[in-house]
Amino acid sequence: MGTPEQPGDRELWRLAGDGDSAAFGQLFDRHASAVYNHLFRRTASWSEAEDLTSAVFLQAWRGRARVVIDRESALPWLLGVANHVLNNSRRASRRYRAALARVLPPDALASDHADAVAAAVDSERRMAELRRAVAELPRHEREVVELCAWSGLDQKGAAVALGVSVGTVKSRMHRARRRLEARLGDDRDRVRPQEAR
Repeated sequence: MGTPEQPGDRELWRLAGDGDSAAFGQLFDRHASAVYNHLFRRTASWSEAEDLTSAVFLQAWRGRARVVIDRESALPWLLGVANHVLNNSRRASRRYRAALARVLPPDALASDHADAVAAAVDSERRMAELRRAVAELPRHEREVVELCAWSGLDQKGAAVALGVSVGTVKSRMHRARRRLEARLGDDRDRVRPQEAR
């Protein structure tokens, strides 16, 4: 929501679409942290989340004149872009590794020292544990948990990000909650979806 001093996202997006880079900068300042946290929770890697966040806002800047924000907050749309960017990145990474595997000996693909250090970072390890539990959900349920429980969107916002109805989001959240409770038992509160606002 905007104030007299701070216009809302819809107005900032309109100004950015007209070429106002300062307006786009305000949108970035408002939402970069939420996009970054969403991508970190999806990837369990701070560095990958940082790179992908940059790609999300680059794509948003490039599409600013074509895209119309239909809600007061641009965050649902940005998280939808984040999911798209992450999926594209994963496909590209799989293709790249498959190409390397065809031309390099197997030991040349071993992780370097920096990867081992990054994997040992405490926050990444904890997030990886949570991610594994959520990763066992069917994709459509997992996306709702990631958007509502981890990224703080309400059910309407998640519906916008996923391009589905609010009723679909509610039913997916209900099924996800039941699966997580069955899977995690007493540990379910660590990844249990919160009630949407």
